[in-house]
Formats: sequence, C-alpha cells, structure tokens
Amino acid sequence: MASSASSQAQTNAAPVLPLQRGIVKMVLSGCAIIVRGQPRGGPPPERQINLSNIRAGALARRAAQSQPDSKDTPDEPWAFQAREFLRKKLIGKEVCFNVEIKTAQGREYGMVYLGKDTSGENIAESLVTEGLATVRREGIRGNNPDQARLCDLEDQAKASKKGMWSEGGRVSQPSAISKISNTASRTRATSWTPCTRNRSTRSSSTFATGVSSAPLLLPDYYLVTVMLSGVKCPSFKREPEGGESPEPFAAEAKFFTESRLLQRDVQIILESCPNQIILGTIMHPNGNITELLLKEGFARCVDWSMAVYTQGADKLRSAERSAKERKVRMWKDYVAPTANLDLKDRQFVAKVMQVVNADAIVVKLNSGEYKTIHLSSIRPPRIEGESNQEKNKDKDKRFRPLYDIPYMFEAREFMRKKLIGKKVNVMVDYIRAATAASELGGGSIPAFPERTCATVTIGGINIAEALVSKGLATVIRYRQDDDQRSSHYDELLAAEARAIKNAKGLHSKKEVPIHRVADISGETQKAKQFLPFLQRAGRSEAVVEYVFSGSRLKLYMPKETCLITFLLAGIECPRGSRNTPGGQQEAEPFSEEAMLFTKELVLQREVEVEVESMDKAGNFIGWLHIDGGNLSVALVEHALSKVHFTAERSSYYKTLVSGEEASRLRKEKIWANYEEKPTEEVVPVMEVKERVANYKGVYVTEITDTLHFYTQDVETGAQLESLMETMRAEIAAHSAGGGVARATPRGLLHLQVRGRGMVPGTSGESGISGQSPRVLRRLRQ
Repeated sequence: MASSASSQAQTNAAPVLPLQRGIVKMVLSGCAIIVRGQPRGGPPPERQINLSNIRAGALARRAAQSQPDSKDTPDEPWAFQAREFLRKKLIGKEVCFNVEIKTAQGREYGMVYLGKDTSGENIAESLVTEGLATVRREGIRGNNPDQARLCDLEDQAKASKKGMWSEGGRVSQPSAISKISNTASRTRATSWTPCTRNRSTRSSSTFATGVSSAPLLLPDYYLVTVMLSGVKCPSFKREPEGGESPEPFAAEAKFFTESRLLQRDVQIILESCPNQIILGTIMHPNGNITELLLKEGFARCVDWSMAVYTQGADKLRSAERSAKERKVRMWKDYVAPTANLDLKDRQFVAKVMQVVNADAIVVKLNSGEYKTIHLSSIRPPRIEGESNQEKNKDKDKRFRPLYDIPYMFEAREFMRKKLIGKKVNVMVDYIRAATAASELGGGSIPAFPERTCATVTIGGINIAEALVSKGLATVIRYRQDDDQRSSHYDELLAAEARAIKNAKGLHSKKEVPIHRVADISGETQKAKQFLPFLQRAGRSEAVVEYVFSGSRLKLYMPKETCLITFLLAGIECPRGSRNTPGGQQEAEPFSEEAMLFTKELVLQREVEVEVESMDKAGNFIGWLHIDGGNLSVALVEHALSKVHFTAERSSYYKTLVSGEEASRLRKEKIWANYEEKPTEEVVPVMEVKERVANYKGVYVTEITDTLHFYTQDVETGAQLESLMETMRAEIAAHSAGGGVARATPRGLLHLQVRGRGMVPGTSGESGISGQSPRVLRRLRQ
C-alpha cells in the first residue's frame, strides 16, 4: 500500500539494514503483516512490516462510532483474496525481512522472504505473479534489480490474465464483510438450528482477550464475536482516562490464544446465545483451546456458561485441577481446601451409621471413630423464607422439621434406605470453618460448627447427584472465586436442570405431600388407647428413629403413622447419666457401650416389635427383632445387660439365661468383677412318701347353715341299722317318760328331747357327748 508520504520517503532511501527474523502473527492486508519475536518470560515484541514497491486492495472498514458522518467502506477488488493468499502462506511461519524505509510516522517498508534467509520465497513477487497486487511504478529506479523484476512479473501476470488482470477481474466477488453488522450477526446466531450451530466454520480474525474472538464464519462470511464456553480469562480493564490496564496474566493469556488460533482455519461449535452473547468452543486440529487455557493456568471455569459446554464439563474441571495442583500462573498462590489433610483423611471407606438429615450422615471409620459428613454443594429441603418457619414454630410448639418441612421426610428416607449399614466411599472436597451466631438484617444467623463436606458414592452412584436428580435437594450457588465446592459440581448442576425440566420433587407444581405423624411418647392416655391394638397385632413393623440408651428407643410405626417410646423387655440395662431433682446422676458403668451397641445394630433400621405391656409413663414394653435376632438377647450375650426377673414369664427366658451364664463365665464388661457365691452343703433329707388317697363311700346326713356337713360311712350302714333297732327297743322297754339317761350294759347313750332343744347324755363307759341331734354314733365297739 503506498501514499504520497511513502513515495517521498523512498526518494531518500536509507542504506539497507541487516536481515532480521520473526514469526508472522497476523496478516493485515495483501501488503502488510505483523511479525513477532520469540517469547521470553511474556508476550514478545511486535512490529508491522509493509511490503515495499507493491500495492494491494484495501479491506472493508466499518464507520467509526465516534464520527456520525462517516460511512462503511467496502472491500476493494481482490483485497480479500490477497489477504487470504498471504494468510495461508505466512501465518505462524518464520520469515526474514529487511527494512528499506522507515517513515517519520514509524511505518516500516521492506522485503519479506519465507524462511530464514533471502533464498526463500519473495512474498511481494508471489503476490504480483498471482495478479493480487500491483507494482508502484512511480518510484522505480533504473538501477534497482528488485523493482525491475517486479515490473516484469506484473507484465507476465497481465499477459496470463491472472487475478485482477483476468477478464472482468475488476469486479471480483466481494468478501461480504462490509454487509454484516455485529448486531445482525448476533440476531442471526440466535435463529440457527442445533445442526447449524455445530457445523464447521473457520478463521478467527482478532482476539480481544484470551476467550473472546471475532471469527469469520464460512461459507456465509458472517463476522461475529464469540466467547469460549465454560471459562474466563484475565481481562483488560478500561481506565477512566481511556487507557487499559491488564489484570495479572491477561496479556499472556491473549498471546497464548493468538499464537495458536489467530487467522487459522478452525472449527467453531456455536453452543448458545444468552443475552446476545454468542458462546462456543473452538476446535483446533491440535486440540481444544479451552482445555489448553485451563491446563496452562490462563483461565478458570465459570458456572454460568459451563452448562452449555458440549465437550464434557468434567474435562474442563480436570484441566483446571491439574493447573491448581501444579500452581502455574494464575494459581501460583493457590491453596487446596484439603491441603492440610493427610491422604488417608481425604479419601476413605466408612460405614454409614445414621442419616442426620437430607445432607448429612454419620459414618464409622475403620478406627472405630464416628465422623459427621456433609454432602458437598447441596442444600436440603427447607421452608422458603425465615418468617414462614418462625410462624410454623409459633403455631406448633413441637415443630418437627422431618415431618413438617415438605420433602424432608422423602429425602431422609431415600438416604436411609440407600445407605444405612452399608459401606460408602468418601472423598473430602473441603472443610467449612466454624461460624459464630450473628444478627443480620433483623434476622439471626445460627452458629455452625466446623463441617467436613465430601462427595459420597456407593456402587459408583453419587448420592448428592441422586438426591438432586429426584428433586429432593437443590444445588448451592457460589461466588466465582469460591473454590470450596463439590468436585462433581457440574454433574450436580446438570442433575438439577433435569429435575426442573421434569418437575420432580421440590420443583413440582403439584401439592406437597403432608405427613401426619402422631407422637404418643409420654402421652399416657393415648398410649393406653393404643396398647390393645399393638398387643393384638403381634409382630409389627417399625423404624428405630432414636436410641436414648441401650434399652430405650424411639420407634416410628409406618402402618399406624405414630411415634412411640419402646423399652426392651426381660433385661436390666446400665443407665446413663441423667438430670434428677437432686442433681446430675452419674452414668452406670458400660451404659455408653450399651447405647453404642444398640445404635450400631438397630438405629434407623427396619425392625419388628412385639408389644407386651406399658409402664405408668406411657412407654411400651416388649421385644425387638432385627434380621431374625432378639435385641434383648444380643445385649445379654455381649455382657451389656442382665436378665430381669420379669423375663421368667417369657418364651425367651431360657435363651436369656443361657446367654447371661455364658457372658458371666467369660467375665466380660458388666461381669468383669463378678464373684461366684460359695456353695453350701446340702443335708440329705429323708424323702416323705407321697400320701395316697383312699376314697370311701359316704352318705351326707346333714348340712348346717355355716356350710358344715355330716356324713355316714356306707360300709357301716347295716351295723347302724341294727344298733338303731336295739336302741329303740331298749328305750321302749326301760324309759318311764322322764327322759333320764341310763347306763346300759353295752355302753349305750340315749337323750331326752325337750321342745326343740337337746340335752346330751353321757355314757359311763365312753364319756363322749353327742354331736348331732338325729345321729347317734357308735364310736367304739
């Protein structure tokens, strides 16, 4: 490209400078390129070199926004073709050049050769040969062989009718850049179908930052601005004075992208267009620039555009994690959330003992230690708005979050059935520091202890992701610079998007489920009414909600939808510490061990119970079975309980006694200090023979008012009749009517009846008085 200033400058040409080398960064037009040096600790210096002695057409320009009267200028004929010729030949290649002229404005003109020396291809001559540039003949010197050769090449191109010298060459097809405004391009992008968005496109022309480019989309020649999906690079901030101040590593990130993509043929996948911003992914034959930026520490992942990234968000997270671990560039001061943890504490296998709520569990480590784990980056169901929750608490003093918060019970049950008693893989993502209680905006923020947040998986299933996909939890949104989040955060966001789309759980527009659960713990009257139903039911299904001690539990009865307090029958378990009117009562030995044993065996598990009775406080008493075993028997066999005398009436008595005897002989736990009582000598006692019944037939002769009765042997009936006949004869023969008893030779006794009374008489021989008014007995013959 020539001007009057450059023509005047050529007249006073300076001596030829030494040969210089560089790499072509960009082709500005058919006769101007930008050459850069080798990078050393940052972006290298750049300089613009204009090809001397030739002129190529000017490319289209848009009107300056600061000049309202200015207008767009179209492409000059063959300008775009000349620029494309140089782009394909020079971009990213090493060239050598010499500067022939340098104007007062700092513009440099010279000859450019492809390669390391002047033996390479002369770029100006190639352009003239192809008919893509004209020779500036007004400044030709007769003694300059280079200029003469250019004139000869131009004449040959005209004769061969190449390029602009072809028939009708002056009316070549324009590039159409001048016809497409940026606003129109964005509008056009929003209407592209998914198939069109993923179509191959080409040629990034300029870069504003490491992630913002202005590619020319082919074959329609749309010039648009595209931002890389899922990442953000350091940017250049505009100062109030009009200048720009780069953030740390902003210039390096821009150079990294330009050196690989600027004016290269690439494939661009257009993925979304939110808020008139076109998001896409640039695929170079050598790789994905988005992943390379992250891996080299020039960019960081962003959540708002990660969702539309089509090449796999896990690859971006992995690349970013690699840069963080190596602490390169923008991550040079990075400290991992789990940097202070040992490797064995970052990832381990543990057994789930309790589900605290929809985002927290208690696990038992291999060392026997219990640890509370919170699921990373999710929030359990809650009542929207603090005021609503406070209203519910005011209405009902016994506010129960598990049953009163929508979907809290479903979330807890999902985790309970999935995890309780099973081993899971725990990978700690971060540790949330403890917070103190504070007052903010008229509301109070409660204090939270230090929380270990982790990703919990079982059988390859991420529990947090499963909860979110069922609409039983939501994903927490973080600040962009907050790295304390789940290592599978993108999967959580994708699962939440699916749950919202399918209207599941918390995102459903249906009526929320209501759980009406009656708590009859401590309600004596309600317990009395409920007792007969449980007794008649035999074995009933239940879920252990809480363990107060080794033998005292709280059960949820799903069929009856109620909560009861349940005491184990037949055993006497050590009592824990408790508050009494007289003060704190200390715990009995092994009470804590008994409670932990019961928790590990039955807490939040499905069990069967047999209710036998209840105490005066409204607590039900009975037997609890789990997996075919009796909990009372298990406590006795493990020397954590003694057999109570009330077990004698039970069918489990023999099993309890044998278990107690075995643990007593082992002298474990509560039997550690047991001493057997000395055996006492037993004096043999003569065995008394058992009385043998000798039944005889009798006649009941009289029954008195006091329920006494008299009998007469059947065997002596004949003798009595004979005796009675003898008596009558004696009385008739000797009685003078005075009723006086007289002795007879045979020792008989007779009575005188006076009115209703009876006067007994005595026999001198026997001296025995009569006992019945109508019966005379012969007591001795």
